[in-house]
Amino acid sequence: MEFPLAVAVIAGIVTAIVAIPLMRRTEDETDSVASAELEAAKEAKYREIRDAELDHEMGKLTDEQFRAVDRELRGEAIAILERIDALEKR
Repeated sequence: MEFPLAVAVIAGIVTAIVAIPLMRRTEDETDSVASAELEAAKEAKYREIRDAELDHEMGKLTDEQFRAVDRELRGEAIAILERIDALEKR
């Protein structure tokens, strides 16, 4: 009875030793993923700003509409840039 119990305990310990490092992301990996996501968000936001500028030039947006949209998009872009800066400072 003791032998199967000992085998089960040893198997559990070995499984934990192997699995824990695989399951745990390092801080660098997490920062790398976050950085890539923020860079993608930044590029997408810049694309939205360019699209709004083009829509304004083509007459799809009035001056007032463009100013409101532009102000909102640029505010969102600034927030993304601030998050990128904060991540880089860590």
